[in-house]
Amino acid sequence: MKLIEESTIGIVGMGLMGGAVAMALRNRCDVAQDNLLAYDIDGNALTLAKEAGLIAHNWSGGTGEMLARCDVVFLCPGPAALLKFLDEWEHSFKPGALVTDIAGVKGSIAARAERLRSDIEFIPGHPMAGAEGGGFAAAARCNFQGKNYILTPLTRNKPENVQFLKDLIHRMGFGRITETSPTGHDRNIAFTSQLCHVIAASLIDCETDTAITRFGGGSFEELTRIAVFNAPLWTELFNTNREALLERIDQFESSLDALKALIRDGKTTELEQRLTRVRERRKALDKLP
Repeated sequence: MKLIEESTIGIVGMGLMGGAVAMALRNRCDVAQDNLLAYDIDGNALTLAKEAGLIAHNWSGGTGEMLARCDVVFLCPGPAALLKFLDEWEHSFKPGALVTDIAGVKGSIAARAERLRSDIEFIPGHPMAGAEGGGFAAAARCNFQGKNYILTPLTRNKPENVQFLKDLIHRMGFGRITETSPTGHDRNIAFTSQLCHVIAASLIDCETDTAITRFGGGSFEELTRIAVFNAPLWTELFNTNREALLERIDQFESSLDALKALIRDGKTTELEQRLTRVRERRKALDKLP
């Protein structure tokens, strides 16, 4: 692989995450503006990105031409659109290109990546970062600094290319990089991300009095912050990872039912013991390296 500063990089999808990736590449990785190309069905997003000095201002080529020029490509659409894009444009990628994605589910993406041309190095990934709202306008609020990044390398991936991508991810600002299988990713993300969005949505959905916020002291606000989400995207993520997410919802409901029973039955000692265990478990999470 070329040095990252010498590489031509393409971004497919200049929305929230695509815009944040472009900002990290320009501001933290020293990628020149003329070496950063982008495609999006929304021409306004591309115009804004050019005006912000993120992507090549003089580039007007087509999608296939862009892919043929790029040494590295970030695919930033949702899972269904990403799979459709690969079906349509697989033949256009530059031989030897390193391709990665940012989709929130990995099973279907990794399965399709395994069937790509043998001269394309596709390494599935998932940056654990985001911001309220969506679209390019929200990209500046998407902070990568110190955040987690998950990779699900394929058996066909070359170790040196995986290391190149890891180095690039660290330079973009991310802290810990975790390698796992697509199945492991989808099961764990169903808990740490998708279940949390389900809970936040349920909290907002179960109370119609918008004046309830007058009684907020921070807890409600923190728990529901992520409910300002991209509804079409999260609907797709929930459905795509349905089996793993339903398993995690069942797990949560079991714990909630147990706490409900202790409160209902006035079992003060048992309730205090359970809450103490919860507190100690949460404190232990902060001690992880």
